[in-house]
Amino acid sequence: QIQLVESGGGSVQPGGSLRLSCAVSGATHSLTYIGWFRQAPGKEREAVAGIYQFNSQTWYADSVKGRFTISQGNFKATVNLRMNSLKVEDTGIYYCAGSRHGRTDIDYWGRGTQVTVSS
Repeated sequence: QIQLVESGGGSVQPGGSLRLSCAVSGATHSLTYIGWFRQAPGKEREAVAGIYQFNSQTWYADSVKGRFTISQGNFKATVNLRMNSLKVEDTGIYYCAGSRHGRTDIDYWGRGTQVTVSS
């Protein structure tokens, strides 16, 4: 079983920065991809960024390219999301997710952490 626990959410003004962290534990060797998703009020959940486990290749949604950076900590125990130049439309619940099969087929979800960008 895989456990994913998010931390680091909060409130920030437009233009500000936040760093999210996802603690990954359990049978992590089975994961091929770990990513971040978000869900804004009244909208569907959408993929934000991710990292492939076998080669550390990263993927970003067009809406966050150049502003967000995903990285993995030592021993792949954490997956971090650095968010700069935050916009009001970045507001939402951010979820860490793990997959055994690839970017679009998620097997495990964290409980989420709230990110609010407002003036």
